[in-house]
Amino acid sequence: MTVEPGQVAAAVSAERLAVADLMAQLSEEELATPSLCAAWSVRDVLAHLTTTTRLRIPMLARAILRARGSFDRMEVDLAADRAARFSTAELIDQLRESAQSSRRFPGSSAMDPLMDLVVHAQDVARPLGRVHETPAPVRAAVLSYLTTNRLMGGRKRIAGLRLESTDSSWAAGTGPLVRGSDAELLLALAGRPAALDRLSGPGVTTLWARLDAR
Repeated sequence: MTVEPGQVAAAVSAERLAVADLMAQLSEEELATPSLCAAWSVRDVLAHLTTTTRLRIPMLARAILRARGSFDRMEVDLAADRAARFSTAELIDQLRESAQSSRRFPGSSAMDPLMDLVVHAQDVARPLGRVHETPAPVRAAVLSYLTTNRLMGGRKRIAGLRLESTDSSWAAGTGPLVRGSDAELLLALAGRPAALDRLSGPGVTTLWARLDAR
């Protein structure tokens, strides 16, 4: 099963609602837990996910200027601003409202918000010891997208490696094998070293080196 281009918007909507439901279950202590995304707590991730449909080109231009041209710094600043201005309940409501919107980050593709949601859901769930189940076809679509996405670096990380899912028939690449669940492969492709201890195969050593995790 795959996600067809016309189904991406519906998948984004469903994932926003699912992540909002996950966030609504969390205690203040859990919300303050560091996520797998560097520099962000779980609550910061929630704040970040509310920016996607609310950022306009003039706002983006001002934010990138304040961040001195650094895209990563800009995203950290935008999330921090929203985390400070809104309560957790308000941020969760905003994420739910976003499920009805097709607006996305200026210059991004239709797959980008889906990738962001799926990866960040795992960034939150794993350190909390929780399971967030994204539908298998959506996981496969995001895995495939990450293998070609230059901004996220997945293409470079898996060059010369073979990735195989233990959850499904999804696979990509050629070379030394790396095997693991969809969730762990998603995290590894997105550059999260925390995923590496649950992957197996001769190609894992190469991934360790590329993520500079040792």
